Amino acid sequence: MTIKEIQEEIIDEFAMFEDWMERYEYIIDLGKSLPLIADEFKLDENLIKGCQSKVWLYSNLNGDTIEFTADSDAILTKGIVAILLRVYSNQKPQAILDADTNFIDEIGLKEHLSPTRANGLVSMIKQIKMYAIAQQSKLAN
Repeated sequence: MTIKEIQEEIIDEFAMFEDWMERYEYIIDLGKSLPLIADEFKLDENLIKGCQSKVWLYSNLNGDTIEFTADSDAILTKGIVAILLRVYSNQKPQAILDADTNFIDEIGLKEHLSPTRANGLVSMIKQIKMYAIAQQSKLAN
């Protein structure tokens, strides 16, 4: 699936819920289903700067696509990370760099987060794009 198709799927899923309490519960459930990150990747160098809670993000090049693994010590943040990994994991670096993040506004996520969590969301996306740049340069060499 392309990034755009996954984003559309997420928009459709969020549209099924009546209110934001149901959406928060869904996000928390997504976080619970996030595969555990290996302890060897829970290092300070994999911590995302600018997040209120601790978020570890690790990328690995698998052929010509990037696999991301992540974890957080906060359940809601873990759900947000699960959404981002669903969109960006197993995609080519250039596709990640070219992708817009409009789906976040379309599902209303940013406006329903505290300012510090919204800043953390932006930091997570920024870090995913930085990993894409780094992995793309590995592919070029």
